[in-house]
Amino acid sequence: MTEPCLLPTVGPDQTPARVMTIAGSDSGGGAGIQADMRTFALLGLHACVAVTAVTVQNTLGVTGIEKISPETVAAQIRSVVSDIGVDAVKTGMLASAPIIDAIADTCDELGIGGGRDVPLVVDPVCASMHGDPLLAADALDTLIRRMIPLADVVTPNLDEVRLITGIDVVDAATQRDAARALRDLGARWALVKGGHLRDSEVSPDLLFDGDQFISMDTPRIDTPHDHGAGDTLAAAICGALAHGYSKPDALEFAKGWVTKGLQCAYPLGAGHGPVNPLWRVHSPS
Repeated sequence: MTEPCLLPTVGPDQTPARVMTIAGSDSGGGAGIQADMRTFALLGLHACVAVTAVTVQNTLGVTGIEKISPETVAAQIRSVVSDIGVDAVKTGMLASAPIIDAIADTCDELGIGGGRDVPLVVDPVCASMHGDPLLAADALDTLIRRMIPLADVVTPNLDEVRLITGIDVVDAATQRDAARALRDLGARWALVKGGHLRDSEVSPDLLFDGDQFISMDTPRIDTPHDHGAGDTLAAAICGALAHGYSKPDALEFAKGWVTKGLQCAYPLGAGHGPVNPLWRVHSPS
């Protein structure tokens, strides 16, 4: 993997590519909407949000969740799209079945995802890195039925793959099985992330569109500070898609972005620090 390139930017009087994150707020600033917004901003994108839930969390874990009403979540999306417009959208923590239904209905209404003009990246967030549940138990089936068929790219980690497909990914063969299963659920491109294959010397990600398997490996970065890595990867993919990148090129770009963020990750609090896209501030070229 080469040094990550940067996305195209525009002049100060021009409108940049517009992206939206539909996700939960992380009060500790390491993941969720906060991680998405950092990546979007540092990639030169205009970022809009639809907040699904407010979490009470820090580097040690999640101690509370306040869900936003489904009607308000849907209204946020409609308000942005009707005025500002969006070039790509990603989802993160969706919190409950009624919220997921509202998002899916609104995406259908507005032509988001499902192979239409506005690509949708679905990061099927089910639990925090500490194991705290971020999706109501009765909502997983709704996520599978409603959001994955809308996904132009779905980006589960291995724990999420197990919950969604029932497949325990332990090697390259089971990683392929999981990618096929995600495609069978309706995703146009399935990304099975291998960052949690801790016995591997590299971080092996596998992208599948139903015909071709594309493997992308990056060196495993030795750091305990990886909070928000999945959010950051999905946000970077979303940003690249907003610029018209192909799905494989968007993943390659995002892998480079996250790798650099892990190399520059910093300690925070008493737990896991965040992936650090602020490397661009210190190394703008």
